[in-house]
Amino acid sequence: MTRNRESATPPRRAGAPRLRPVRESPVQPVSREPHAHNNHEPPHDRSQAILEAAKRVGALLKGSGHTFALAGSVAVYAHGGSGHLRHDADFCVRRADAEAVAATLTEAGLTVRTPPEDWLLKTTCFDQEVDLLFELGHRPVTSDMLARAQDLPVDSVHMPVLAATDLMRALIEPFSEHHCDFGPVLAAARALREKVDWEDVRRSCGDRPMPAAFFFLLERLNVIAPRKEPR
Repeated sequence: MTRNRESATPPRRAGAPRLRPVRESPVQPVSREPHAHNNHEPPHDRSQAILEAAKRVGALLKGSGHTFALAGSVAVYAHGGSGHLRHDADFCVRRADAEAVAATLTEAGLTVRTPPEDWLLKTTCFDQEVDLLFELGHRPVTSDMLARAQDLPVDSVHMPVLAATDLMRALIEPFSEHHCDFGPVLAAARALREKVDWEDVRRSCGDRPMPAAFFFLLERLNVIAPRKEPR
C-alpha cells in the first residue's frame, strides 16, 4: 500500500512493537503447515504471484485466529475489481497485535522485517512484498475498522476484506501535491462505485484540494452523482 511520504519519517512512537532482529537468510517452511508453499516455484505472472502471496499470508493469519483485513489492490480485486494487481499485497492489523502476527508468520517460515517507518511491518512471499499496516490513509487501524471487513473469497481462500468505503477512503485521503496518481484509484472507484458510501468518504477528506479534485473528476466521468449543494 503506497502511503504519502512527503515528510520525513517520524520518530517511533512510544509503545511501538519491539520485534526480534531480521534474519537475513530465508527460513525453511514448517512442514506441518498445510499452506506453506515456499518449496514450490512461484507463479511466473506478477499479478498471480501477488494473489498467491495474499492467499498464503491471509490463510496463515486466519488459521491462527488473528484479527485482520486484506487491503490494497488485492482487496479491490476481491470486491470485483481488476485482476491486474499492483506492487504488493497489503493487510491491516492493529498495532497491538504486531508481535503476535510477526510470530505467526515467522513460525510458518516467512522473514518479518521492521522498516524505518513505524506504521508497518514487511515480509516477502513468492518473491512479492507483503505489507502489514498499522495505519491506513494516515488513520490507525482500529477494531471498528476491522469489524466492518467483509468475508470474501480471494480466489480460493475466504478471508476478511476491508469494507469498500474504508478501502476507498484509504486510497483517496492521502492525495496531496506530492502524491496524486489518480489513475489506479479511478479504476478502483469505477469497480467499487455501488458499494461505497461516497458522502462518508467526502466528509473524511474535508475540503483539501487534491481529494476534492478527484471527486470532481469522478463526477465529470459519471462515476458518482454530483454532490447536491445545500439550499
